[in-house]
Amino acid sequence: MDWFTAPDYWLSRLVFQRALAGVYLVAFLTAALQFRALLGARGMLPIPSHVQRIPFKAAPSLFHLHYSDRFFAACAWSGCAVSAALLAGLDSQLPLWGGMVLWLLPWVLYLSIVNVGQTWYSFGWESLLLEVGFLAVFLGNDEVAPPILVLFLLRWILFRVEFGAGLIKMRGDACWRKLTCLDYHHETQPMPGPLSWFFHHLPRPLHRAEVAANHFTQLVVPVLLFTPQPIATAAASLMIVTQLWLVLSGNFSWLNWITIVLAVSALELPGDQPSRPAAPLWYEIAVLTVAALIAYLSYHPVTNMISRRQIMNRSFDPLHLVNTYGAFGSVSRFRYEVVVEGTADDVPREDSDWREYEFKGKPGDPRHWPRQFAPYHLRLDWLMWFAALSPSYAGSWFGTFVERLLENDRDTLKLLRRSPFPPDAPPRYIRARLFRYQYTSWRELRETGACWERTYVREYLPPTRLAGVAQRS
Repeated sequence: MDWFTAPDYWLSRLVFQRALAGVYLVAFLTAALQFRALLGARGMLPIPSHVQRIPFKAAPSLFHLHYSDRFFAACAWSGCAVSAALLAGLDSQLPLWGGMVLWLLPWVLYLSIVNVGQTWYSFGWESLLLEVGFLAVFLGNDEVAPPILVLFLLRWILFRVEFGAGLIKMRGDACWRKLTCLDYHHETQPMPGPLSWFFHHLPRPLHRAEVAANHFTQLVVPVLLFTPQPIATAAASLMIVTQLWLVLSGNFSWLNWITIVLAVSALELPGDQPSRPAAPLWYEIAVLTVAALIAYLSYHPVTNMISRRQIMNRSFDPLHLVNTYGAFGSVSRFRYEVVVEGTADDVPREDSDWREYEFKGKPGDPRHWPRQFAPYHLRLDWLMWFAALSPSYAGSWFGTFVERLLENDRDTLKLLRRSPFPPDAPPRYIRARLFRYQYTSWRELRETGACWERTYVREYLPPTRLAGVAQRS
């Protein structure tokens, strides 16, 4: 091994690159299938009005230069095509500079989407994908062995993801320190998965053990990433096992999957290393420059991480090159859901024929068992969880969402599992009510087949018609 490259990691790089391309593919597919109702010209938060308010310098995006729904679709589907090409290994068939350009394309396209995505793209895994995707540009292809500096920077991201998340828990909710957070988390998390009900009903001593193991994996194990092999491989492997456990417990978009991808880059996988020529000088200069830039930009994330006022999921530069991460600094004790209903009656009364809209992922019908969607991200379902916590979280888009339901807007209805009204007969009124949801017991599940029981809390949105959408309470 020379001073610049690490040939022993060529297989780790290969697995990392193909897995990252798969995550990119899911991210672009999510954008392509959902953008019209969320961000399109007639979306709940239209991109054209957003780019008029936000200058290019503050949030660089191709859509500052031009926007149309057709152009956005072209960018999203192009991202899918490039990601599929990378997944198939096209970058290995190109010259080194060509492979780098191919990896740069999805980064530019996804940066353009995130920077106009507003609240729909305000999740930490968006910045994480961009930060990892930027470093992937400089990881090289079959012409050179993996650069040591880029492998180190990938571990640096993994360290910040895990250690930052561990710190935010210890500084946040007291239940993490008391080892009791999992008494609530599986029931109150944003979007439960098909096994979440069973995770919730695990014995409480096992919940305590899970939390303690989580603290160990996030606060102790990350330090071992920077130790010699095989300790670093063992540390990364433990992180992968932990993330797979989280994959089983709920729908967290691609957060767990991209963390697994990062951990793969730290593994020293067995295999015969093919001989490669020394890296060209221009490539070494490019990698050294990027490493210096990342070191400089790491100041704010590190300062935030060691601060007593640590914040979660924040980007400190418009290109999302170095970010801060963390999740569930506090855990809700109760689950609330906004149930949206419509009626075709001319006068909305309590005894009117109110029909419930069903979402794809978030709890609705107590008998509807949750499905596995991650790594695919149901953006509306996630934001509905926040809306239930407080109407202020939905102030920018919920009124338009109601309008689109009153119009039977085709693109909006595609985001739902089922509309109770036929396409040619939209509802006359829409209302929303807030319910508390709780998991049923084993006995109740056997007797009723329902995984949830729900209790009415209050009115969330009074009956509203298209002529004048009322403000929410």
